[in-house]
Amino acid sequence: MDIKTKIIATVGPSCFSKDKIESLIKSGVTCFRVNLSHGTKSEKSKCFDLLRSCRLESGIRPTILADLAGPKIRVRRVKDSIKIQKGQQVYISSEKNGKNVIPISEGVKFQAVMKGAKILIDDGKISLEVEKAISKKTLLCKVLFDGIVEQRKGINFPGIELDLPSITDQDKKDLELSLSKGTDWVALSFVRTSSDCKLLQNMIKKLGYNTPVLAKIEKWEAVKNMNDIIDTFDAVMVARGDLGVELPLEQVPGIQKEVIKKAIKAGKPVILATQILDSMIQRPIPTRAEVSDIANAILDGADALMVTGETAVGKHPIKVIKVLSRVIAESENSINYKTFIKDISKKKLNTAQSISHAACSVADKQGITKIITMTHSGSTARMVSRYRPSAKIIAMTPFKETCRQLGIVWGIKPLLVKSYNSSDDIPLIANEVLTLNRDLKKNEKYVITGGVPVGVPGTTNYLSVLKGV
Repeated sequence: MDIKTKIIATVGPSCFSKDKIESLIKSGVTCFRVNLSHGTKSEKSKCFDLLRSCRLESGIRPTILADLAGPKIRVRRVKDSIKIQKGQQVYISSEKNGKNVIPISEGVKFQAVMKGAKILIDDGKISLEVEKAISKKTLLCKVLFDGIVEQRKGINFPGIELDLPSITDQDKKDLELSLSKGTDWVALSFVRTSSDCKLLQNMIKKLGYNTPVLAKIEKWEAVKNMNDIIDTFDAVMVARGDLGVELPLEQVPGIQKEVIKKAIKAGKPVILATQILDSMIQRPIPTRAEVSDIANAILDGADALMVTGETAVGKHPIKVIKVLSRVIAESENSINYKTFIKDISKKKLNTAQSISHAACSVADKQGITKIITMTHSGSTARMVSRYRPSAKIIAMTPFKETCRQLGIVWGIKPLLVKSYNSSDDIPLIANEVLTLNRDLKKNEKYVITGGVPVGVPGTTNYLSVLKGV
């Protein structure tokens, strides 16, 4: 099925075999997420090895997204569950235990507390209101309703600025493993500011790699700093799980739309995650609401949709992807591609952006169905994708890494080609590859764009309309 919106599937027990992974690929998956929050080093290593052993139709292995756990705050180990009652006073503390104390992850410090700030435990099942700060590590709170606090449950602090590391010691170990195993993208959880990106990029460079990084928007601070985060990171993800706990649920749809819109304008891939087809973890068919939710994300222009528990632990991982592919295909039939081109073209463009926009406009006005981008870094292909053309975008590159990194970008079919050093080689290579892949009929027109001199990033400066031989 030929769809433009990419599908990312999370690997887990339900699909942990080569046969299952290959079935998911055939059903529409181009990228797999490795959730580094769970498992031993050995288990994580086996997961990477499994994915590297599989191949897409193009012959390239699927894109791998390594998802770092980040500084998730949890209830520390307690001897027994803690029963709390409405109106009761309790302490939230990272420094002490004892009666009426809910102990949380060590090292957490409270920087600034907004009046009436809430603390939410276990995805909001338990809610506390801060009465006052006892110290940088301890808060006195009032219980808002009865509940039982269990160990290892997650805690969210909307309205409270925290002093804690963006990247944990475990993240550093997982990062090193992921890079050594050839991950194509690194996702950072619980991003708060753009400085988190610079910290992660420096770590990656010190380890000898240049892997792109993705920010997960799931904290209230990230929403506040949305523009800077989108500008700094290579891609963003709307992670609706924790986001729906950090902020009022009714605000999440609007934030989702805003992030997608701003990411597209910035030319950054944007992924939507959490509860895409949540009901299909147990059931063989989705709800009507889920289908509508997916369709709206596609109409808004999301680059990719990511399923989590649906494929990791669900009963119907293959069926989930088949359903998702069908919904995507049907929804894409309703997209007004001309709107995307016009909306983004209103702002002042540089040379590379102007050429990419022109490629999409020429294809649209001449009824051309293929845009070929010759790219080394992938930037030309991403710029064309930014305008969401109705034409198929075929990115030709001599680098496997670039092929795989483009596996999460909207509308792009990456193809590996032989190395070229001159612009004179480009038409010959394009015709040869298109003919070989049966992507081109005799005398069929196509738009081709790229940069001269060859191999210099950010030099997209030519456009041509050619015919198939």
